[in-house]
Amino acid sequence: MRFTKDHEWVVLEGDVATIGISAFAAEQLGDVVFVEVPEVGKTVKAGDPFAVVESVKAASDVYAPISGEVVESNDELASSPGTVNAAPEASGWFAKVRVSDPSEIEKLMDRAAYEAFLATQ
Repeated sequence: MRFTKDHEWVVLEGDVATIGISAFAAEQLGDVVFVEVPEVGKTVKAGDPFAVVESVKAASDVYAPISGEVVESNDELASSPGTVNAAPEASGWFAKVRVSDPSEIEKLMDRAAYEAFLATQ
């Protein structure tokens, strides 16, 4: 699992990356009440907004940590947005993307680097 400074995570399996928000981000948001996931077929670019998450505290864009084409969206989040709070780094994933440039994963932090980054927040 790799992380961004914007608190997204990505797990790369073959050429497909599963993307979500970190447990830290979910905790900071509070109770998630709405999630808008990207449409299948959408092309995303690393660093660009590709989803929206709303909580009782705020609405936030979710940024693509890696570039590619959305091949699956977690449509369950529309009816169960609380999954993002309950399992942010597991079943609370947002989308799966067929990666166009696998080397982009190397620019992301591993868990140890992410934990160190959080300590500076």
